[in-house]
Amino acid sequence: MRVYLPATIAMLRDFEASGEFRARGGTGFALTPALREAYVSGSDEELEYAALLDAARASLRLIAAEEKGEPRRVVVSADVDDVTLRADLDAPVVRLAGPVPRSKVAAIHVDAAEAADAVAAAAAVIDAADLGDEDAEFTLGDAEDHELAWYAPQELPFLLELL
Repeated sequence: MRVYLPATIAMLRDFEASGEFRARGGTGFALTPALREAYVSGSDEELEYAALLDAARASLRLIAAEEKGEPRRVVVSADVDDVTLRADLDAPVVRLAGPVPRSKVAAIHVDAAEAADAVAAAAAVIDAADLGDEDAEFTLGDAEDHELAWYAPQELPFLLELL
């Protein structure tokens, strides 16, 4: 199953050093049966993209929790077999059994530098947006207007060097 794992730049550095990605709380997002049911229509590709966007929003929560985090959303895409569906949390949520080895990582998605201000602002209001604050939701939209750049796993050392 393709899973989308929210991350931060610091987590990417840890991944590069250790060779395995550790999702916070083992939490990821995927095209689950519950997500499919939540949409009236949509191709698998569109629903996979929805799961990736949920992971990108979760990345904002991780950025907000880091004291000196770099304001760029990060999502690690991986092909993992051992997941548990967690529709009790939300339709696309899955729980991983353990760390993801480098060989299972399919891609890394990261905000470009020009998204940093919008991402920092969104991370600062993510909790308010979760509680229904419309202004905070608008701020989140500004960050989500930025598309995540795609990197192959073997490009990670070069990506980290550029940051």
